[in-house]
Amino acid sequence: MSAPDQEYRLPNGGPSIAALPKVSLHDHLDGGLRPSTIIELAEEAGVTLPVTDAQGLEEWFVSQANSGSLVEYLKTFDVTIAVMQTAPALRRVAHEFVLDLAADGVIHGEVRWAPEQHLQQGLTLDETVEAVQGGIDDAIADLAERGHEITVGQLVTAMRHADRSLEIAELALRHRENGVIGFDIAGAELGFPASNHKPAFDLLAREFFPVTVHAGEADGLDSIKSALFDGRTLRLGHGVRLAEDVAVIDRDGDHTTVGLGPIAAWVRDREIALELSPSSNLQTGAIAQWGTELYDHPFDLLYQLGFQVTVNTDNRLMSATSLSRELALLAQAFDYDLSDLETFQLNAAAASFLPLEDREDLADRIIAGFEKA
Repeated sequence: MSAPDQEYRLPNGGPSIAALPKVSLHDHLDGGLRPSTIIELAEEAGVTLPVTDAQGLEEWFVSQANSGSLVEYLKTFDVTIAVMQTAPALRRVAHEFVLDLAADGVIHGEVRWAPEQHLQQGLTLDETVEAVQGGIDDAIADLAERGHEITVGQLVTAMRHADRSLEIAELALRHRENGVIGFDIAGAELGFPASNHKPAFDLLAREFFPVTVHAGEADGLDSIKSALFDGRTLRLGHGVRLAEDVAVIDRDGDHTTVGLGPIAAWVRDREIALELSPSSNLQTGAIAQWGTELYDHPFDLLYQLGFQVTVNTDNRLMSATSLSRELALLAQAFDYDLSDLETFQLNAAAASFLPLEDREDLADRIIAGFEKA
């Protein structure tokens, strides 16, 4: 397990954030490859890359992702997916992905990815899931030998613009005893509501299988409403545009009174977690109506209002980020202290798709780790 490239700390100093126990809920497998691995896999697969040195390739991904558009942002995945079309490649990527989580202090991670995008060289859906699980298992075993305990679950994702969601839901259910702990839909959000995938969500509900849905990133309240009603989602992937349902009622000096619309009230009162990804939200223009800097992000508004906010990376490669970096950026923008960072991790632990006993154990590990800091 290698150390992070940079030691992130709170603005007033304190412990290394990477050393603190953390939970990662929203992290895409195909958005977290090491640039050096992409180069090696591309050479093996005969894939032409836009840049052929690791540093330059990393910079290319960030530059391309800084588009202000989710649709343009998603085009960068054409490169990573192209080198993830064989079982050995999937296993290696998953292995390294978990090692990198652990290097960032993560003790529980939920890795989302879309099996339907990895069939170009003849793999079956089941073979892709098995290959990724093999890599996860390898990494967990490697880390255990080094004294780092981590749990990792797969979130099997269906592409919302395609028509395979029922098939992918059935795939997830087949592997619920082999590492798959939840289901997701992802991809271009605008014009592709969760309601398009109602048969898949109905099946998952009948089988009591957890669901998270990308919503409130490139589309607004109607998309979030569909995720809640049609998807029966337990978490909102991003969900940042839920802030559109928060209205300022009165300002009196330093005191501001706000009111929650029905969707926002439902999400807050039912403690439906928001999988917020600050850097990614800036890159895709998800917060454009509030501004273009991190301090414009409605993260703090939602936190102060009592929403179940969690902090995530979304795609570590495209944002050149880590969970420690995201926490450091938020602390700098909103003057958060160690207790705030602990709250975000406890929120994530409570929202994870682990069984109750495991969630409680995760919370205990987080509290113990922060107490030692």
